[in-house]
Amino acid sequence: QVQVVESGGGLAQAGGSLRLSCAASGSIVSMNVMAWYRQAPGKERELVATISTDGTTNYANSVKGRFTISRENDKNTGYLQMNSLKPEDTAVYSCKARVQARGRWRVDDYWGQGTQVTVSS
Repeated sequence: QVQVVESGGGLAQAGGSLRLSCAASGSIVSMNVMAWYRQAPGKERELVATISTDGTTNYANSVKGRFTISRENDKNTGYLQMNSLKPEDTAVYSCKARVQARGRWRVDDYWGQGTQVTVSS
């Protein structure tokens, strides 16, 4: 059993910052890619950023230069530092962890419940 829990969402003013955390726990053998997604009301889910085990990162063009994804492999925890926030960043942010769980021969994707980020103008 693997659980993924996000935290750190909330309300920020435009130009402000928030830091999201994503903690994976349970019967984890290894955690591969960790990714952050977001979904705004009435819009499709958007991939925001990814980070692999070796630290390789990728970002959506809309957040490049403003958001930074990181991780602590020994804690199975990832982070999304969001700076220079804009009202259009308002969305539910969800974390996805690609994990090999004990007793499983393959990796599976586990999602958190999501955390609301609201940016006021």
